[in-house]
Amino acid sequence: MTITEDLQKLLDILPQDLKQKLENHPQCNNLVEVILDLGRRPEARFPHEAEYLSETPVTQLQIDDCIQRVGTFGGDNRAGIEQTLHRISAIRNRSGKIIGLTCRVGRAVFGTIGMIRDLVETGRSILMLGRPGVGKTTALREIARVLADDLNKRVVIIDTSNEIAGDGDVAHPAIGRARRMQVAKPELQHQVMIEAVENHMPEVIVIDEIGTELEALAARTIAERGVQLVGTAHGNQIENLIKNPTLSDLVGGIQAVTLGDDEARRRGSQKTVLERKAPPTFEIAVEMTERQRWVVHESVADTVDTLLRGRQPNPQTRMVDEKGKVSITRQLSLVNGRGNGLGSEQNSLPAVKQVNGWRASGQMVALPPLSVEAGRGSQSEFDRLLDESFNYGDTVDFRSSKLAGPNGEDLPLHIYPYGVSRHQLEQVVGVLSLPVVLTKDLDSSDAILALRSHVKNHAKLRQMAKARHIPIHMIKSSTIPQISRGLRRLLNIDEPDIGDDKELQLFLHSGSDDEMDALEEARLAVEQIVIPKGQPVELLPRSPQVRKMQHELVEHYRLKSNSFGEEPNRRLRIYPA
Repeated sequence: MTITEDLQKLLDILPQDLKQKLENHPQCNNLVEVILDLGRRPEARFPHEAEYLSETPVTQLQIDDCIQRVGTFGGDNRAGIEQTLHRISAIRNRSGKIIGLTCRVGRAVFGTIGMIRDLVETGRSILMLGRPGVGKTTALREIARVLADDLNKRVVIIDTSNEIAGDGDVAHPAIGRARRMQVAKPELQHQVMIEAVENHMPEVIVIDEIGTELEALAARTIAERGVQLVGTAHGNQIENLIKNPTLSDLVGGIQAVTLGDDEARRRGSQKTVLERKAPPTFEIAVEMTERQRWVVHESVADTVDTLLRGRQPNPQTRMVDEKGKVSITRQLSLVNGRGNGLGSEQNSLPAVKQVNGWRASGQMVALPPLSVEAGRGSQSEFDRLLDESFNYGDTVDFRSSKLAGPNGEDLPLHIYPYGVSRHQLEQVVGVLSLPVVLTKDLDSSDAILALRSHVKNHAKLRQMAKARHIPIHMIKSSTIPQISRGLRRLLNIDEPDIGDDKELQLFLHSGSDDEMDALEEARLAVEQIVIPKGQPVELLPRSPQVRKMQHELVEHYRLKSNSFGEEPNRRLRIYPA
């Protein structure tokens, strides 16, 4: 990074004794601001500490002397120094006399937006959030320069307090080819924003400190005209904007909606809920938690919707090291409570148990591509895994095995069933010899297999699963096909060919020839008529128990079937999808 600061020009306005002390100070290059308050000792502030510069209190004469060396104070009580980025802010008494000064060092840091340069180049609107002093204006200035010089766009900066492009009529070189529009009074910022679009044909508008409802409305108007917006707002996180009625329009606005009984029941929520009113003005939000650590919400709409549903988003965390290398991670979010920042390390819960796989790192990784061994190209992937699972049963103790599951879990996979028939689960696991162990202890489980209807109406289960970072896999009903399909998803096993003998055993009850004939009849009907020709088929009359097996087999093909007719001639009719 290259830093341009013109620090000497700021030191020149200070009293002589303070100027000399700061010039000889070992941390002079890290100076953040100098505080001069009437009747108090002068103070110098650095990034991680503050110290007094003199034991002699500041006098009114010293303050007046400083005021003469700077520009005119505007309606926002700010002044600057010609051709620099420094800012001098005034504190007045009730009669309007200046009795305190905050002399803040302005620095142009080239290369500070390396963390989000890829987002800047997308052309989408970006909102920067963060506490005072974290570097929002510095980042804004660098974004304007990159857009104007490197991407050759027409950039106009709305510089309300002359903080982005410096004091005076000539803009500071740090903004590159970008143009700057000054604002006569802070309350007129929204008018200048609209004027910039109407008069100067910009492709990008850069705004610092959007703080009023009129400015938020002007920003929406600009965004809807197809102009890229880059701005900062008062707020530390997106949650602060949602709760701020003045600025909530920047993230789409919030409105109360009354749901119907069916919809409320489907969502498992109250009848009156909060929802986003409109598309957000800014499509991307960046929370500047620290100078070298930013949290990026790539889709503000999704983040706001997630927060309004009582869940925590999972944004990107971007950090840059001393060598300038950017690392991007995603942190698992806290379930209840907000903490200091969404997705930050401070928000992670203490581990309930020793976890492995993706829950240990908090990151999902791509699965390695599955390969079929040479000479077995005609064998399905399911057959290969099935053969391996048979070997597990003969030679390997599941509980001591350290094989990796789909997301890095140790196999066998410990599954906590909820609302699902344990007998049917054991039948599927036993027949297919899957590396699965059923457990009654939620803390020791790797996943939860549950009925969708049960999970929807059981908020406590969802909350406990989130707190323990245990994924919930839902199935529609406690039937053999649904359970088999759910376990395959958990183990990342492909759907088998239904004609496999092992698979057909799942649907057998007594294993009689009559049952086998009935299942084979249904299988042939589906594979030779219903699916290829798209025609319904009627099967031969069967007993109720056998018809139930045929229904389950048809469901495995994701087709529908009905029983019709009177006993003993009641039979199945299979319909195409």
